[in-house]
Amino acid sequence: MPLLVGLAILAFWLYCLFDAITTPDEDARNLPKLLWVIIVLLLPVAGGVFWLLLGRPSVSGARGTLPPDDHRPVRREAPRGPDDDPEFLRDLERRLRDEE
Repeated sequence: MPLLVGLAILAFWLYCLFDAITTPDEDARNLPKLLWVIIVLLLPVAGGVFWLLLGRPSVSGARGTLPPDDHRPVRREAPRGPDDDPEFLRDLERRLRDEE
């Protein structure tokens, strides 16, 4: 049983350390990223808990997400082929008439 607890602590520590190292510098909260890495290295359990609660980027502040005040999904127009574009078809008809 102590071996399992030790392995769980090691896994938690490695996860937090890897997460702190791979987080971009500008996304770390409350302290500089280097200081977070040192805290997690020196205080395996407490440092990991502190990192997860206070240092890790918040979900709403993470890169690639919508701002907190705009939760609407971004709707992009599907790519259209030239035969789906009415203006292109009118121009094509006009050119065909001009050639005749």
